[in-house]
Amino acid sequence: MKFTDAVKTCFGNYLTFSGRAQRSEYWWFVLFVVLVSVISAILDSFLFGVDAETGEGRQVITPLVQLGVALPMLAAGWRRLHDTGRPGWYLLLPLGLSVASVVLLMSGVAAFSVLEQNVENADALRGPAAFLGVGGLVTVWILQLALSILMIWWLTRPSQKGENDYEPSVT
Repeated sequence: MKFTDAVKTCFGNYLTFSGRAQRSEYWWFVLFVVLVSVISAILDSFLFGVDAETGEGRQVITPLVQLGVALPMLAAGWRRLHDTGRPGWYLLLPLGLSVASVVLLMSGVAAFSVLEQNVENADALRGPAAFLGVGGLVTVWILQLALSILMIWWLTRPSQKGENDYEPSVT
């Protein structure tokens, strides 16, 4: 599949989470998304300027572009995983880990806040709280890195030959 065919197919199937997507279809679309994101960031800096002190600029076009390609990108990745014989929801594993880590960190903050109120020396709890917080963040970072590498590995695998649980072969 060629670049323009992949972009047309992915935008044409932006709500299709069933079926399969060839490796070339998915990765050409990823290239398209990266190129469009870079172009939109450049346009934002030209049109809306960059703060000389912070080096940051106002972004208006980039978030709109990213919002516009998010669902087609998710659908293409979902179908790509189907093509390798894996369930599409695996694509949500890194997001699930992020949400779970935020919930656990907030729960830890709330728990230590309650404990601080019931202890005479609240400063004694700050060391263990910091250790657990940093340890948790490092653990989540390592798991997130491992999941990201695994996801790239799955998305780069060749198509599963013949029929699988998701559809007949697209090749």
